[in-house]
Amino acid sequence: MKIIVTDSYEASCREAANQLLSVIKGNPQACLGLATGGTAQGVYPHLIEAYKQQAVSYTEIRTVNLDEYIGLKPDHPQSYRHYMDTYFFDHIDINPLNTYIPSGSQLLQPEITNFSRILEIWPRDVQLLGVGVNGHIGFNEPGEVLQAGVHIATLDEATIKANARFFTSEDEVPKTAITMGVGDILQAGKIVLLATGSQKAAVLKKLLAGDDVTTQVPCTLLKLHRDVTVILDKELAQQVGVSSRFTE
Repeated sequence: MKIIVTDSYEASCREAANQLLSVIKGNPQACLGLATGGTAQGVYPHLIEAYKQQAVSYTEIRTVNLDEYIGLKPDHPQSYRHYMDTYFFDHIDINPLNTYIPSGSQLLQPEITNFSRILEIWPRDVQLLGVGVNGHIGFNEPGEVLQAGVHIATLDEATIKANARFFTSEDEVPKTAITMGVGDILQAGKIVLLATGSQKAAVLKKLLAGDDVTTQVPCTLLKLHRDVTVILDKELAQQVGVSSRFTE
């Protein structure tokens, strides 16, 4: 597992973008697994800037997002489709037909089937991840068991509280979401996890210290993947007790 410690959150976002851009430059037809949320938001301006500088083109790139809230239409301000259009897709030359974000407003079982099929026919060369305060990746919340494939997840109370900042009140935060399973995430060729904030220190210690893997801290399952890069700023790294390193 490779650990990259940067000087700041901004520098971490730039490094995460560079990891994705390296994949794109190596394969102009690559499929990117993308993430939303406050942490990932800082990555997209760098990907847009690379396009504006003509360093890359996204015309043949495909993208698949991790998840979507149940009950929000695509044009809802807090839907992940709206997020991706606003912060990334509307500013680059990507074909909208090559972008997939699961729908939270369709019939759920057909959407689960459709999402699963997309993951089969569009294998991801790289998956961008954030991590929740409880260690979730995607919306795979802590529990006795985790789902390998696409499923409807009930959001943990900690997740609802953390996401309330994007809504008028905590009551407005959707309580369920459609998400890739942990098995789906682990199928990506490369995984790039971006983390910031002292509230993430405890779960990152579980990920980066020792060999324990537990469904109670879902991000620890990333230890089972052959190519994971974790990017964090020096303030968080000091709390976690890690430095930049590469381990086989």
